[in-house]
Amino acid sequence: MMLSAFLFACNREEKVAVIPVNDFFKSQDRATYRISPDGKSISYLKLENKKQNLFVEDISTGKIVQLTHLKEKNISFYSWVSNNELIYYKEKAGEKFQSDLFIIDKQGANERQLNSNAKSRIRVLEDQLIDDKFLLILSNQRDSTVSDVYRLNVRDGNMSMAAQNPGNITNWMTDSKGKLRMAVSSDGVNQTLWYRENEFQKFKDILTINFKTTLMPVAFAEDKPNIIYAISDVNRDKSALVELDCITGKENSILFANDTLNVVDAQYSRQKGKMAYVVCETWKKEKHYLDNEAKPLYQKIDQLLPNTESRILDRDKSENVFVIRTFTDRNPGSYYLYIASTGKIKKLSDINSSIKEEQMCKMKPISYSTRDGMKINGYLTLPLKKAAKNLPIVVMPHNGPGLRNTWGYNAEVQFFANRGYAVLQINYRGSAGYGKNFYAAGFKQWGGKIQDDIDDGVKWLISEKIADPQKIAIYGNGFGGFIALNSAIQSPKLYKCAASNSGVLNLLSYIKSIPPFLKSNLQMYYDIVGNPDTEFDYMRQASPVFHADKVNIPIFITQNIKDHRINSNDAIQFVKELKKRKVNVTYLEKDDAPFSANREESRQKVYTALEQFLESNLKKK
Repeated sequence: MMLSAFLFACNREEKVAVIPVNDFFKSQDRATYRISPDGKSISYLKLENKKQNLFVEDISTGKIVQLTHLKEKNISFYSWVSNNELIYYKEKAGEKFQSDLFIIDKQGANERQLNSNAKSRIRVLEDQLIDDKFLLILSNQRDSTVSDVYRLNVRDGNMSMAAQNPGNITNWMTDSKGKLRMAVSSDGVNQTLWYRENEFQKFKDILTINFKTTLMPVAFAEDKPNIIYAISDVNRDKSALVELDCITGKENSILFANDTLNVVDAQYSRQKGKMAYVVCETWKKEKHYLDNEAKPLYQKIDQLLPNTESRILDRDKSENVFVIRTFTDRNPGSYYLYIASTGKIKKLSDINSSIKEEQMCKMKPISYSTRDGMKINGYLTLPLKKAAKNLPIVVMPHNGPGLRNTWGYNAEVQFFANRGYAVLQINYRGSAGYGKNFYAAGFKQWGGKIQDDIDDGVKWLISEKIADPQKIAIYGNGFGGFIALNSAIQSPKLYKCAASNSGVLNLLSYIKSIPPFLKSNLQMYYDIVGNPDTEFDYMRQASPVFHADKVNIPIFITQNIKDHRINSNDAIQFVKELKKRKVNVTYLEKDDAPFSANREESRQKVYTALEQFLESNLKKK
């Protein structure tokens, strides 16, 4: 009897607590922390009664002031523009344009609307005040397809043109003093860098590159005239950090380069006028320091926040007060306030306090070779207290194009792992972060070699005896949903069921949905996805919506019918065709817009249904 009791206790210890669905997908109570330029105040958005409002806290006294009391709209963006003033956008759920721009002081007084134009799209280009009254903003009020630069007088609300877009400028850039010095134009395939030494001169083109090439300006050098720091893979496969001469268009020097490491970010110190470090990404992100003076500061932060990855979200002008976000693969993380002069750190809030790290699962890197010899990287997350043997699998191809899976906390991955599934995430060809050759290898391979990369990853799991070959599902969002549904069409013997969350079903209608302000990049989309005028047959063949007759495994589909990026009729027609053929299909419509009043209820509904779908198709005997 004692032995039986002991064995029963051991079995009980091996059970994993099933975490409620909504705990994984809760909205943050507090988010978007910002520091005032003088480092004396910290601001944040706080969720109350399903509405986000703006708060400011005095760092020394702890006194908190609620600046806004919104009931119908939410704040979609805000920023400090001086030591005492903030600007913010109000936005309604479902609105496509950020149109209502306000300014308010940190005591919550003197609120004024700066601009209101329901037909135009506005965003702030430079959030520091120039001459204590001007902001540089972007607006398409003159022409809906392009953004011009305006000077907005925050004292009287008047706007004046600072630079008119000739029709092909896709990005503008200011120097550290807020002067408009650089622009990027695009004809859809080629990008050209334009530069001027001061605002009284005309822009001159200095360098043209193909969109497959990365050239991302980081900052203007303070002590070197006509020099910018940029992340570049011009004439190389992996991105490096370089100094670019804006007069000649040539590299002046290389600050960091490595044939095997891809630079994905770089930190510039305006206060010191130096590059502090670059960030490279393999399976995790890692810093490589360029400034010996900056190194102790960031190493101190790492010491205070051990065993986590950290990101600096904001800092004051003197670079003494910092807002830091941490995370791991098993913890969504927290926000912290760090004061360098005292070396003290203070937790501000958790991103999701419902998640307990010890109940989450580790995300580990994996790699394998495809049938044509391409090395593919990804991640494998195993459920707690389960050996890596004969497990039910959820394959999660990421959204795209040009995105990738990264190491860190992923609510969907942990949700599936908590339900007992191993989760395979694959950075298929065309994913970012592995060099431009790997990125370009995925062009127009939707339904082709990208699909092979996913299938080969599943076959690798089976060969390693990690996967139960009779219990494999595939699930994705956006283009990940596209891949999942194509898997059901092309490899029905490999997958037991497939699920798509807001997935692309039709490449032809996807191209047609590109909004007017992105039309200048249309040729780029043609190169990556396909041109409906010249490649109609390929795009139709690759689109799941046209092949419902080939689906014979259970399908789960959910979509937001208000999402302007997709054609909701595609999913509705696809589901109708499946039901005609008596295919087991679960279809849900959802409302998960950023400011939707019932966003959490919608998530609860979707993931509960998805859980039941996987349970009935993978775990039944």
